[in-house]
Amino acid sequence: MTKASDLKRSDVLRANGALYVIRQIDVQTPSARGAATLYRVRATAVGGGHKLEERYKGDDDVDTVALSRRTVQLSYVDGDEYVFMDAADYTQYPLKRDDIEDELDFITEDSQGLQVLCVEEQVVGLELPASVELLITDTVPAMKAASASARTKPATLSTGLVIQVPEYIETGERVKVNTAERRFISRA
Repeated sequence: MTKASDLKRSDVLRANGALYVIRQIDVQTPSARGAATLYRVRATAVGGGHKLEERYKGDDDVDTVALSRRTVQLSYVDGDEYVFMDAADYTQYPLKRDDIEDELDFITEDSQGLQVLCVEEQVVGLELPASVELLITDTVPAMKAASASARTKPATLSTGLVIQVPEYIETGERVKVNTAERRFISRA
């Protein structure tokens, strides 16, 4: 059992006799005194299909399942299936595109720090590192008078993700991107 306030993305919970992988958590803090913080959890069933949306108070107990993590790297793509290989024993873990669609914006052939999440030897998802390095493939030219101010411009990364970067960043540079917030951190 885990407190609702301690839940995080990619945790697996048991509800209605099935396993669900948490995809999104929205925190709602009421303004009234004494009111409890609410956590709205959106999850998808392991193996695809059903979706679950639940609300919990911060101190509610949620039935979670123990996960094992295996360090992997992208091996190859076969149609709608992405195959990841275990770095230690070369076991291959296939994942459907729909199951890892949010994570694909951060995965390249040379991605480091990826982990497959397993429950009872069944693959349930993919966990990204806190930050990744990606190449900027397209952005407007840098301005001569650009400073390190808060002004930003859109930049397209090698995976197709579009983020806001400072004005002085140019096409061809590598940048660090926060995977949870999908935002620019620094030059790589």
